[in-house]
Amino acid sequence: MASADVQSGVSQPPNSTVYVRNLEERIKIDDLKEALTEIFSEYGTVIDLVAKRNLKAKGQAFVVFEDVEAAERAIREVQGFELFDKPMLLDYAKTKSDATVQREGNEEDLELHKRRRLAEKERKQAHQAAEDQKKLKRPAGATAPDAATARPIKATRGAGLKSSNPGAGAVVPEEYLPPNKILFVQNLPEDYDVDGLTAIFGRFEGFREVRLVPGRKGIAFVEYEAEAGAISAKESTAGMGLGPESKPIKVVYQRQ
Repeated sequence: MASADVQSGVSQPPNSTVYVRNLEERIKIDDLKEALTEIFSEYGTVIDLVAKRNLKAKGQAFVVFEDVEAAERAIREVQGFELFDKPMLLDYAKTKSDATVQREGNEEDLELHKRRRLAEKERKQAHQAAEDQKKLKRPAGATAPDAATARPIKATRGAGLKSSNPGAGAVVPEEYLPPNKILFVQNLPEDYDVDGLTAIFGRFEGFREVRLVPGRKGIAFVEYEAEAGAISAKESTAGMGLGPESKPIKVVYQRQ
């Protein structure tokens, strides 16, 4: 199906999941998955095929084979093959698929795999948010100040004060802060105490404690032994409705 020179497009080490890109975005997902399944099942047993509708994932798919050898055959033969008048570009996926992890391990391995993937995703979002903030703060055509001539900025006392220095570090929005083991919970009903919050957050792995802030209502900090527990808690509780009015709470990672 493909010429030998297109193999140069492979950049990842071999594994059982094939990453497919440059797919026709106007094709319905169900039709696309059916076509991909028909093509790739010629090279081995396909145990999962992931293609999503969201804008960021359009034009891409992941084909999960039963073994690495099938993935190797598929990449060798299908690389550059035209589907809906567009040549498919194939590589091995960067990480193992959920289906592969579940097949090789157990439910605990799968949960750990998902947490690590989520943590990596949130780290990337935090990095991108910081970069976007820097671009917004930097005037058009401005260049970074020379380290030898730049005037040092004096530290300012007090929290929440914004520096007038355009080269100052960007503040990452709290929604995109990288994972850590402490959660900052906001919009809590005033009548929720340590016991009430422990009942909610204490069911996640490695729970340590809930800390209320004296003199401040509606907020709390929840600490875990490791990031994994905080990640699971955040994903499960963010937006949870509490109180008589089921007001959604806000759960983010503590700013370091």
